[in-house]
Amino acid sequence: MKLTVNGDPRTLDDGMTLVALVAMLGCGTKGVAVAVNEAVVPRSTWNQHSLREDDRVEVLKAAQGG
Repeated sequence: MKLTVNGDPRTLDDGMTLVALVAMLGCGTKGVAVAVNEAVVPRSTWNQHSLREDDRVEVLKAAQGG
C-alpha cells in the first residue's frame, strides 16, 4: 500500500500496524508520538491500529535542547 510517512511517500505491506512501522523506522518508543491523518493515536492502540492506503502518518520524537 502507498502512504506518506513524515512527508515522504512510502510503500508498505498491506495491514502494517503502527507498532511495526515505528519499529521499522528504528526510532524506539520512548518520547515518540504518532499521528495518522492529523489525529494523535494513543500508544496503547498502536498494536491494533492497521494503516491504510493513502494514510498520512507523522512520527515525532522528542529531543532535548532549547
